[in-house]
Amino acid sequence: MTNEILLAGFGGQGILFMGKMLAYFGLYENKEVSWLPSYGPEMRGGTCNCSVCVSDDPIGSPLVDTPNTLIVMNTPSYDKFIGSVVPGGTVIIDSTLVDAKCDRTDINVYYVPATALANEHDMKGLANIILVGKLLKETNLTSMETVKKAMEKVIPPKKAHLIDANIKAIELGMAQ
Repeated sequence: MTNEILLAGFGGQGILFMGKMLAYFGLYENKEVSWLPSYGPEMRGGTCNCSVCVSDDPIGSPLVDTPNTLIVMNTPSYDKFIGSVVPGGTVIIDSTLVDAKCDRTDINVYYVPATALANEHDMKGLANIILVGKLLKETNLTSMETVKKAMEKVIPPKKAHLIDANIKAIELGMAQ
């Protein structure tokens, strides 16, 4: 089985971090993994996306053109990528930042007010992790045990105090 995941939004929203976390989920489960970030020269505030492949088989290309999972955190990303999701795919939208409603009936679309939830729960900057929680709920991509191992790896030691907040953000996303 191959999961081709595309994450997209603005620089500074944690898109690349989210991708790195998903890649580590695969690594900890002994899967084949690729992580390919893409961002404009302006970085923070500019467009940003990240292709992540997690597979039981070798990965032919790290570029995800037709994702079976899409997470979008801004309207330009929604507009650009919604048409590329394969039929039967999963789309998770930060509905705080994206007003669009998807008219496709061949995909599963979930609207999560992640940015609003992060602000309401004193988790500023963790909207991306809330969306990962929703992804985990809807796709059963990995276990909470693997999530915790991956967080301990991708969160640098000087920010280790943020691991618990990230776990709470995952749980909040899973509750949506």
